[in-house]
Amino acid sequence: MLNKGTQVEIICGKDKGKKGEVIEILRKSNKVKVKGINFIKKHEKTTKEKKGGIITKENFIDISNIKILDSLDKKTKLIHKK
Repeated sequence: MLNKGTQVEIICGKDKGKKGEVIEILRKSNKVKVKGINFIKKHEKTTKEKKGGIITKENFIDISNIKILDSLDKKTKLIHKK
């Protein structure tokens, strides 16, 4: 089962082969956010509370592009939701 804090590996895309920890899960749209993977740059305006500029942050990737790394027996599991 995929939960927050689960170790995963990216199996396709620009970050193929990288490993990270799940930060956030969107169950309805089958997307996950992984720490240190799939960075995007976002332009934000300056407000009274925060400084603006170009901010780099993680973006969501599809759940079919990851595999779970099982830490108990060092085997990998693929997630396929049909």
